[in-house]
Amino acid sequence: MPKSRRSQVVALTQTSKKMREHKSKLILEMRNAIDAHTSLYLFSYENMRSNHFKNVRVHFRTSDSRIFLGKNKLMQLVLGRTPEDEHADNLRKVSELVSGSMGMLVTSSPREEVEAYFRGLESEDFARAGAVSTREVVLTQEMVEVHPVSMVELFRKLGMPVEVRMGKVSLVGGQTRYVLCKEGKVLNAEICKVLVHFGIKLSTFRVSLLCRWNDGDFEIY
Repeated sequence: MPKSRRSQVVALTQTSKKMREHKSKLILEMRNAIDAHTSLYLFSYENMRSNHFKNVRVHFRTSDSRIFLGKNKLMQLVLGRTPEDEHADNLRKVSELVSGSMGMLVTSSPREEVEAYFRGLESEDFARAGAVSTREVVLTQEMVEVHPVSMVELFRKLGMPVEVRMGKVSLVGGQTRYVLCKEGKVLNAEICKVLVHFGIKLSTFRVSLLCRWNDGDFEIY
């Protein structure tokens, strides 16, 4: 059985008394969850969307599993960084991988079910400002003219070269195509709004398992 150090004191500095109490409560909550289940999975995520991740929480809620997101330093405190302060055997190895956009699933669900669920976890969504375009996006005259003429002023404000010609929204000067963005380009707010109007999704919400800890055993995916 893995050793447990639940009674160990965790030093929390430069915080208010209320914040220290909140952190201490969260640390205890996370450690209790680890003790109550057989496995812990560390995962990374890209293009986080609360509406997509809500489905992940609902899926694992039925098995009484727990998911903890963000707060990497706090997560490392919970797990421990050395053989002396790790909460249970080999949790320090999980702690070493905590960096960037991370989350932790604590569960007793069968390994096969957990891995199968995360393998299929991918959803397309609209890109947000600051994201990098994954491909070149070209708007054609056919794509533009299906919009009502009342959209012309809005499209102009968003940087699109459009006009009303023969009662239709048209690209200026008889152009037949307009390059909205190129692959590798950082998207601004205006371009992202245009992408939404044309129903073009350039972002993909993904969650990838990084490692698994099970009753002291540790492995990297």
